[in-house]
Amino acid sequence: EPGIGKSTLLLDVAARTARLGRRVLYVTGEESAAQVRLRAERIGAVADGLYLAAESDLGTVLAQIERVSPDLFVLDSVQTISSAEVDGAAGNVSQVREVAAAVIGVAKERDMSTLLVGHVTKDGGIAGPRVLEHLVDVVIGFEGDRHTRLRLVRAVKNRYGPTDEVGCFDLGEHGILGLADPSGLFLSSRDMEVPGTSVTVTLEGRRPLVCEVQSLMTRASAGSPRRTTSGLDHSRIAMVLAVLEKHVRMPVGECDCYVSTVGGVKLSEPASDLAAALAMASSLADRPLPRGTVVIGEVGLAGELRPTAGVARRLAEAGRLGFTRAVVPAGSVEAGDMPRGLQVHQVARLAEAVRGLIGSDR
Repeated sequence: EPGIGKSTLLLDVAARTARLGRRVLYVTGEESAAQVRLRAERIGAVADGLYLAAESDLGTVLAQIERVSPDLFVLDSVQTISSAEVDGAAGNVSQVREVAAAVIGVAKERDMSTLLVGHVTKDGGIAGPRVLEHLVDVVIGFEGDRHTRLRLVRAVKNRYGPTDEVGCFDLGEHGILGLADPSGLFLSSRDMEVPGTSVTVTLEGRRPLVCEVQSLMTRASAGSPRRTTSGLDHSRIAMVLAVLEKHVRMPVGECDCYVSTVGGVKLSEPASDLAAALAMASSLADRPLPRGTVVIGEVGLAGELRPTAGVARRLAEAGRLGFTRAVVPAGSVEAGDMPRGLQVHQVARLAEAVRGLIGSDR
């Protein structure tokens, strides 16, 4: 997306490669070379083997490659380059196809590593023809909320390896830094017991991340109750509210409901259902969950808790961070997979989890 920090990430990669003694050519079609140079100086990405050029014509770009003979070529972005041999403005289907094919042909001929930047559409897909995704060897998405510092890099296609790895980065004014342990970004203070909060473990690729869900339930003043979510799927929250009303006998239908995640993380997997349900129940009952508790599980329409994938890996991460109690769906973990120091309670139904952690007299 625009402003997500892709140029900062690319400059950092280019500078690190140049410092290894490689030649790197960075071509920008959106900014001037002076603007890129200023950013490189700000984030400390100036290197002797890093060459910058501002071009928008394909023939000139290919001439720059011939002149520099780089080991790594970065084109930012493929939608801003046009070929004189193809009709139409830069960015249309024919131009993108021609530019990508020409650059890929040169890359294979020279055995040159190449990074092509592509814009995205409103729904997050890569703009332009799908042939662009077929031509390249690897498709990588760079994601994040522009209002937070967290950025995620995830592979969508990879001809050389798996696509279930996720890289976490912290984007600041001095550049971009890799985060080996980003779980702390998604938790507020764990020293206080506050109603309306719960903690879960989500899986981003193969990486477990401990995240906090917060909820505020207030009696609706007038009209239909409001349902506001941030970082969670609105339709799943509506479903969990219906299950709380029907199977746990909680009067959530009379309340305004606000549910959010901490740190701007987005929880899309069903394993976060139990955390959302307990956060809402805790807020309505005005009782906090016991300190050091982590909850994992999908909530079914019949009020049951369904097993989720990777529970053992999630519990290991929770135990590493010092959590002492975990609530998971019944039958989702074996006795040998329970980390030392972590009490694991396997629960079959949502009502049982609510009674055990919050109490029955609301």
